[in-house]
Amino acid sequence: MPTPALRPSSALVLVRDAAAGPEILLLRRAERGDQNSGAWVFPGGLLDAADADLAPVCTGRDAAACHQRLGLAEGGLAWYAAAVRETFEEAGLLIAVDAQGVTVTGIQLESAWRTRLHGREIALDALCREQGFRIALDRVHVFAHIVTPPGLPKRFDTRFFMAPAPAGQEASHDGIEMTAHAWLSPARALDGAQGVHVVGPVRRLLQQLTRFSTAREMLDWAAALPEVPCIRPQLARDAQGRVGPLFPDHPGWAEARRVDPDGRGLARAQVTPGEPLRLSERVIRLTATNPGVMTGPGTNSYLVGALSTNEWAVIDPGPADAAHVQALQAAAPGPIRWILVTHTHLDHSPGAAPLATATGAQVLGRRTPHAQWQDEAFAPTRELQEGERLALDAGTTLRVVHTPGHASNHLCYLLEEEATLFTGDHVMQGSTVVINPPDGDMGAYLASLRRLRDEFAPLQWLAPGHGFLIANPARVWNFLITHREQREAKLLAALGTEPQTPDALLPVVYDDVPPAKHAAARRSLLAALLKLRAENRAFETPDQRWRRA
Repeated sequence: MPTPALRPSSALVLVRDAAAGPEILLLRRAERGDQNSGAWVFPGGLLDAADADLAPVCTGRDAAACHQRLGLAEGGLAWYAAAVRETFEEAGLLIAVDAQGVTVTGIQLESAWRTRLHGREIALDALCREQGFRIALDRVHVFAHIVTPPGLPKRFDTRFFMAPAPAGQEASHDGIEMTAHAWLSPARALDGAQGVHVVGPVRRLLQQLTRFSTAREMLDWAAALPEVPCIRPQLARDAQGRVGPLFPDHPGWAEARRVDPDGRGLARAQVTPGEPLRLSERVIRLTATNPGVMTGPGTNSYLVGALSTNEWAVIDPGPADAAHVQALQAAAPGPIRWILVTHTHLDHSPGAAPLATATGAQVLGRRTPHAQWQDEAFAPTRELQEGERLALDAGTTLRVVHTPGHASNHLCYLLEEEATLFTGDHVMQGSTVVINPPDGDMGAYLASLRRLRDEFAPLQWLAPGHGFLIANPARVWNFLITHREQREAKLLAALGTEPQTPDALLPVVYDDVPPAKHAAARRSLLAALLKLRAENRAFETPDQRWRRA
């Protein structure tokens, strides 16, 4: 089925102050058997061919200023004008001034005008000329631009504007396109007050507006935005089977664009343990059912396939879980010939032995030199070396990259043909990894991050041991390095001339981390202290206290 054409549309968020804070006008769409039936929305609709004709009756912002603000070569004024016109037709509120430059009041408006506009008996420009009104575009500020995701029968390219509710006018739904209206604070609208139910972009924008305490703050914010980027959500299915939009700040958004660019319902809003998901022609992800504070939704196992032979490798078979081992065999489209392990923590490698027994696959990875929290029983068929290239077939190659830090035996695997790096626990989505001495080494971890940043620039994707696929690896490396450097600077600032215990340093250095995670943070704190000691920037006293060198 061809993708529906984008339909240009405008919406207007009208704001006013009330005793309990700022309120926003919402309208309920009539039931018409389409995807927006019954939805509570901001007033707005499609651009009309006549909207550009409103230029002569507009004031406060000319056509050139409208084009520039919207980043368009032409046609910008029509988007502003459509927002004002639709709001008048649907809600009876007109953002306009009279011949004296005074805000048009309700006394000056006649309800019959809306009926004539709906019936196309008169155009808004003719009405304004007849009454001496001017549409006040200087009161209208664009603040969002959202494109309906692929996969829906109707798609809209919508610019959202904001304006103060015109004083002296009363809102009234038209009874044709809109069947109810309500003034509510963003928070009350989100909570479903007065039967209002908002979804999609409306919910998203209301969430953004909850932080303002007055209408003036909202309007000043919208007017001062330096730019308004286009936001392109993607459809994804949640754990209950409901399909909805993921926005770019959702951790699964980039994966959804890759896995399901046409919005066919293949992408997921959550990483779902036990459910295989094909990420590309060569890669399938299956997440173990071991969710937790340290494992997130669970440990990811990846099946990587040789296209010509239909033979498969498993990267990180996961914990000692018979059901997960069986699920990996069921998810593999062909025989499993290789089992690769990133490191030997207990949620990543113990599944290797039973999977190898069941499939006869060779096990590849590195043994651990440390016993604490490690899979000491891990016994690879062969230990992998830095830089090795494992050719599954002529078109599927995995390169071994040694990345010590989280664990001394930690390996990443680069799928060369897809510029995808399987990162194990070197990178996790949604949080930084714990560095746990003596096997964990903060200095080695930072060195590994810098090496990946400097030597692997063509990378396109990271496939972490926990969470969704991650796009833009260069940004990830820079963020992680900066984060660790900032944490180290915080530690140096907390260290003084008087020796301090790690327990005293912990709430100061990790004051942005919830206390429930302080036990894990304490291990990374010790790793940072040991790094400073190795660099002669801090030292430990005989009673296990620390001070700056």
